[in-house]
Amino acid sequence: MECQYVPLSATGQFSQLFLDYLDQKPALRAFYGDFPTLSAFDKQMAQRQFPNENRAVLVEVLTQQYSQIASKPDLEALNDEKTFVVTTGHQLNLGTGPLYVVYKIVTIINLARKLSATYPGYRFVPLYWMASEDHDFAEINHFRLFGRTHTWQTEQRGAVGRMDPRELASLFAEIPEKLPLFEQAYLNNDTLANAARQYMHELFGQEGLICLDADDPALKRLFAPIMRDELLHQRSSNLVNETTEQLNALGYKTPISPRDINLFYLTDGLRERIVRTEEGVFNVNGTQLHFTEEELLAELDAHPERFSPNVVMRPLYQEVILPNLAYIGGPSEVPYWLQLKAEFDHFGVPFPLLMPRNFALYVPRVTARRINKLGLDTSEMFQDVVTLKRRYVEHHSEHCLKFDEENKAVSKSLEAILVKAQLVDPTLEKAVLAETRRFANAVARLEKKMRRAEERNQEIGVRQLLAVKDELFPEGTPQERIDNFLTFYLNDRDFLKKLLGTFNPFDYRMQVCLEG
Repeated sequence: MECQYVPLSATGQFSQLFLDYLDQKPALRAFYGDFPTLSAFDKQMAQRQFPNENRAVLVEVLTQQYSQIASKPDLEALNDEKTFVVTTGHQLNLGTGPLYVVYKIVTIINLARKLSATYPGYRFVPLYWMASEDHDFAEINHFRLFGRTHTWQTEQRGAVGRMDPRELASLFAEIPEKLPLFEQAYLNNDTLANAARQYMHELFGQEGLICLDADDPALKRLFAPIMRDELLHQRSSNLVNETTEQLNALGYKTPISPRDINLFYLTDGLRERIVRTEEGVFNVNGTQLHFTEEELLAELDAHPERFSPNVVMRPLYQEVILPNLAYIGGPSEVPYWLQLKAEFDHFGVPFPLLMPRNFALYVPRVTARRINKLGLDTSEMFQDVVTLKRRYVEHHSEHCLKFDEENKAVSKSLEAILVKAQLVDPTLEKAVLAETRRFANAVARLEKKMRRAEERNQEIGVRQLLAVKDELFPEGTPQERIDNFLTFYLNDRDFLKKLLGTFNPFDYRMQVCLEG
């Protein structure tokens, strides 16, 4: 598989905050620790002192979660103080969801490999943080395979990781393709989190991947002191808001907004915000549940698993319970982590190296041939449809579709007319300028008509061009954000191996991967 590389800034897909972070703009230096270079991991390891008791809890939890998995990974290695993890996280999308979820996993696996080769005295484990507590079911209940979207309809509510996936049998019966890996995972497990662990282990377990479901009482107990502080003092909101104001003052748009209390109340079928009233009562939003301060703290002591951090506090929770060196995220995640540095500093939790995942546009063999036949460079496919079509038509036309030389000649004549008219009567200037504008507009209309006529002349080529564009950007969306990896894996069982052999976790460009 051949790769070509396009600067992320040339794709038109990324925010300025994300791009400026990758460019290491000095104005952003205060919002993170060190920039993610290979050498930066040496310093990160030196300052990442992780309590042995936390390691023991983590290993115990993982051992229990992997109890039903055959050929489980070497979890005991995490008890060694010279073992670290590199982490990515994502929701439990049906069938893994869009391609970029798999790209995240491949990135952390290759990062762990690279670190192991560079620092042989240490061990590095790629870890997938399963967002099992997330309750936005509409974001995870579908996947797109061979151009068709398959959707899971259910009456279940609350944290998605606790949902029972066995009712998916009816959906699998409707899917034309046979998907035994996912059928076995979903239909033989009683929670979505357990199912996701099973299929991720089947896909990437041999590469050393470990999956963690942090919806666990023992892990939550490690985080309980910070959750207690959040309930009593609501410091996170002020800290993140101050950082957000600083970033906004620099002209950046920020993706997240903290709440007064950045915790949910979590039970089976329920994940709702905790809201404090002016009277000091804590209500669970949208329910009849309410607590006095004393009652809520007692609930936290007895059942820490009933408290779930939101997007503002989840990264902090992650770093408290994991011996983590780097978080690998997408173009929305990296910017919101930049809003959290002050929160980490306040609670004395080391801020991880913040790395973007690998970005890719996968071009199957047949599509690559079509692009070559159309005389295009693959980097041109990132242009919008109007620009792409116009440039294609102009490039392949046997005729000149612009009146540049004619415009110059007429403009020169109009300038001479203006001079003569002003000599006769200065008030004629407006009339001449108005005629000049009318002429320019007429020329623009003629050019547009000529391009449309030429598009009709090149109808076959234009149609092929738009078909390729739609294949690589289905519904106008980048391929990696909508197509499932099975679209390519079912036709090429080496697809994942090719990604693992191609992606470089330290190459922060768009990789255009072409099958030969």
